[in-house]
Amino acid sequence: AAERELLGPVRHEADLIIDTSELSVHELRDRIAEAFPQVRPTATTTVLSFGYKYGLQQDADLVIDMRFLPNPYWIPALRNLNGTDREVADYVLTQPGAAEFIDRYVEILELAGAGYRREGKRYLTVAVGCTGGKHRSVAVAEELGRRLSGRGQTIQVVHRDLGRE
Repeated sequence: AAERELLGPVRHEADLIIDTSELSVHELRDRIAEAFPQVRPTATTTVLSFGYKYGLQQDADLVIDMRFLPNPYWIPALRNLNGTDREVADYVLTQPGAAEFIDRYVEILELAGAGYRREGKRYLTVAVGCTGGKHRSVAVAEELGRRLSGRGQTIQVVHRDLGRE
């Protein structure tokens, strides 16, 4: 009732009025899509690197733990660099199992992403973690972002904890 009263002055300008009282969020999404078929929302996948020592990303849909790879932190020449630096990325991505893991995870993301889109979910957050969020998670997040780009969705790569140390 309060909403109706508040919106009363602009109601006469509306081209479409949807009573949401009995609708689920999914039904509302479907009604809006039916009303505006010319608008095709694109899916957005955020690949977010983070450091476990700063806590998990709360809104992550999927979490990948990269701590099974050797930590470049323990190599003096790489310690002060990060996963966006070619030397660190080459080190991380050429470790035994890294390429195979990323290959398979891209397949999983494509499969899960298609399912999310069928369910009407337009945003997916994939959190990639390592100890400090500086080396392994950053390099892998960048690589995932590169591989997922150009597949009909928007890809964002975000490094939550980079520079925090």
